[in-house]
Amino acid sequence: MNELTEREAPAVVIVGSGHAGVAVAAGLRTRGWEGRVVLVESDGHVPYERPPLSKELLAPGAPTEATPLRKAAWFEGKGIERVRGTAAAIDRPRHELALEDGRVLPYTKLVLATGSTPRRLPVPGADLGGVLALKTLDDARQLARELAPRAGRGRRAVIVGAGYIGLEVAAAAAKLGCDVTVLEFQDRVMSRVTSEPVSRFFEDLHARAGVRFVFGAAVSGFEGQGGRVARVLTADGGRFPADVVVAGIGVLPGQRLAEAAGLDVGDGILVDANGQTSDPDVYAAGDATRSADAYDGASLRLECIQNARAQAEAVAAHVAGAAAPPAEVPWFWTVQHGVRLQTAGVRRPDDEVILRGSPADGKFSVVYLRDSRVAAIDTVGSLADFTAGKKLVSRRAPLDAHLAADPSVPLEQAVAPLEAAAR
Repeated sequence: MNELTEREAPAVVIVGSGHAGVAVAAGLRTRGWEGRVVLVESDGHVPYERPPLSKELLAPGAPTEATPLRKAAWFEGKGIERVRGTAAAIDRPRHELALEDGRVLPYTKLVLATGSTPRRLPVPGADLGGVLALKTLDDARQLARELAPRAGRGRRAVIVGAGYIGLEVAAAAAKLGCDVTVLEFQDRVMSRVTSEPVSRFFEDLHARAGVRFVFGAAVSGFEGQGGRVARVLTADGGRFPADVVVAGIGVLPGQRLAEAAGLDVGDGILVDANGQTSDPDVYAAGDATRSADAYDGASLRLECIQNARAQAEAVAAHVAGAAAPPAEVPWFWTVQHGVRLQTAGVRRPDDEVILRGSPADGKFSVVYLRDSRVAAIDTVGSLADFTAGKKLVSRRAPLDAHLAADPSVPLEQAVAPLEAAAR
């Protein structure tokens, strides 16, 4: 196809080949988009599933290959062009995307599925060998090698940060026989995303597997030996021996391209319900975005695959001129030591907390009420509660707190009488 023909042909150029980018490409073809679809990939691998990177790929005897999102032949069969390269700049007036190697891709519509990057620890020694972050398949492969026992001895692993990624890595490292210490600045695990009953349950789960927690720990630096990390230092004088360190302290949205192009950003690329940015010919989807919560309009940046896929479907529908898909309640999950935590909705620290069941039994739920209505739910070992709770969140159903606290009462039967009569 020559330059003139390329510019005349309608083209959607998608920057990023993660879950959001691939879902946009698939959604366009599903909805009958006949123009060019160009997927710009910087990773160097066939697009792959991300959740196994901190779970299955770190397990003993795990495969070294990630599960592909779609096989290479699928992209070819759908006429989706995969372009290896790194996006450098957007020329909005000319409708062009420039790559770092000098190539220029003309677009009719541009989709930024640029994801996020791990936060780095801004302390001395952070560039030592053995100080790692986990985001890509190559990261997971390197981490698996670092965690593997040496000369019959388990490695000393220090995890900085007790969020989903940090705790999943801690669980995998413990199973590999590592001596695991988790340093967390807050006073409990997963404090940003869940309530105290859930936090304490998972702390106990990890402790029984030999993981040690140090709370209130502020990492101040790393000491090395022979170019590799040897100790983690904390502000209170703590010194923790380490053969490998994993920083799991959150991510930064991939908004550099958007910001340089003059699009509206604010801890994420600002988008509407259709995924449109402040430029109607530029869309964004996934971890890089910030949008209004369907529940109450609050501005949120959600870091989950479900949201990436849902936003991608909305983008594909809008670009193709198809009906918008129904809004979906955001949901999340993590698996640690074989135990799955499932969450629907987005909890806030001041929500009312309703505990259903006993954490000691290994099966319980926590319902979060906002103005007496269901805002979110956490479940451990209760698919029924998760399924019902997700529906109640979508309806913002008022709940009878007393009934909801009784695990013998099906959650859908705890709806307050006013709504129950209206159904």
